[in-house]
Amino acid sequence: MQGIDFITIISYVLAVSIGYLIYYIQDKMRITKAKANAQKIIEDAQRKAENIIKEASVDAKSQVYELKLAAEKEIKESKGEIAKLEKDLRQREKGIEKRDAQLMGKEESMTRRVSQLDKREQGLEVLETRLQEKIDAKIVELEKVAAMTASEAKEALFRQVEQETAKEMTAYIKEQEEEALNKANLKAREVIANALDRYAQEMVVERTVATVALPSEEMKGRIIGREGRNIKAIEQATGADLIIDDTPEAITISCFDPIRREVARLSLEKLIKDGRIQPGRIEEVVSKTQKELDDVIRQAGDDAVFELGISKIDKEIIKTIGKLKYRTSYGQNALAHSLEVAHLSGIMAAELGLNQQLAKRAGLLHDIGKGLDHEMEGSHVELGYKFAKKHGEKDIVLNAIESHHGDTQATSIISIIVGAADTLSAARPGARSETIENYIQRLEKLEKIASDFEGVERVFAIQAGREVRIIVKPDRVDDLKAHQIAREVKKKIEDELTYPGQIKVTVIREIRANEIAK
Repeated sequence: MQGIDFITIISYVLAVSIGYLIYYIQDKMRITKAKANAQKIIEDAQRKAENIIKEASVDAKSQVYELKLAAEKEIKESKGEIAKLEKDLRQREKGIEKRDAQLMGKEESMTRRVSQLDKREQGLEVLETRLQEKIDAKIVELEKVAAMTASEAKEALFRQVEQETAKEMTAYIKEQEEEALNKANLKAREVIANALDRYAQEMVVERTVATVALPSEEMKGRIIGREGRNIKAIEQATGADLIIDDTPEAITISCFDPIRREVARLSLEKLIKDGRIQPGRIEEVVSKTQKELDDVIRQAGDDAVFELGISKIDKEIIKTIGKLKYRTSYGQNALAHSLEVAHLSGIMAAELGLNQQLAKRAGLLHDIGKGLDHEMEGSHVELGYKFAKKHGEKDIVLNAIESHHGDTQATSIISIIVGAADTLSAARPGARSETIENYIQRLEKLEKIASDFEGVERVFAIQAGREVRIIVKPDRVDDLKAHQIAREVKKKIEDELTYPGQIKVTVIREIRANEIAK
């Protein structure tokens, strides 16, 4: 039993020893392998390091080369700029040397000039002394001859100089006025021509009579009625006069109030078409026609305001504008005239950079009083001003109404524009009519006004009274006096005459020198 245990122990010891030996050998092998792997890793690391060093060396050399090229390029450019600056500096230096030489020459010239001036000044002082001595001697001599003291002679000399200066000032003022007037006229012509070119309106001459066509001559008797009661009823209801004469198949309606004349015309046409002509029916038709005409008047006012694009205007003003459709001035329709003035005012205001809408408003309302002058006492200017002020119109519009005929001073450019547009509309050929008697009287009075001035030889009113030419005596009227006569004649015409448009005053002073060779 013991022998077995010993063997077992020996076997166990041998097994352990063998196991340990095997472990030791394996451990050695692992260590050897690890060392080999480590050596390999070290070698790989060394190779990578060498590669990195080589690459870094190549990159560094490349960067150094690029930096060297950039530095050389920058140095080259700097050298070029320096060379250019040196060239510019050399040129400037040459210019400065040239200027210096010129300045030195000028300085020498100025020195010589100063020397000459000093000599001349000395000579002038000597001459001044001699001249003063001569003047003193002459004054003493003149006092002896003229028995005048020095103060009296001085006063006489001052008066003479004052007269000469007054003439020179008058001539200068005349020249400046003409220059300013020419410029203003040129600008005004441009604005007015542009306004007329941009706006054109047909002109309709109104009459104070209207004609109604009849279907037959028998209708005249029916209109007259038994013992004339129908025609009396028509005239009483309408306020117009019916003229029934030998004109075939026509009746003439005469009335200075265009609204009444229009009511009578429309009523008579309705009665003729209906056929029932009797006093009761006449009153009914006339009343209905008046109401219809009120609607027409209001619509005419609305159309006018809409055409001009005017906003925020009182209804009463619109109605009164519509009444202008049935008002006339020298045969010119008042509403058509007001629309034309409004359009022209708006165009001229736009040309001058002013408020176009306000100018149109003032132009439309400038004759608003003509829609009231049949109902109230006073001129259309006064009535229009009060009516527009009552209904809240602006001060510029009120001034345009009040000043468009020159009754008051214009306080704004828009007022002046409205006055000019009013004159243009009234003065256009054919716009207004005038009786031959009034025309002849106006021409005669125009010539009489100009003939009353001293030095006037002959006077001619030409261009239908649009121009008056005055021929003066050249030995009694000089150029300045001719200018003065033109201004005074213009003022007297404005004060004493009533005329449409404007009148040009031309004063002619002509001198002719004639000799006969024998």
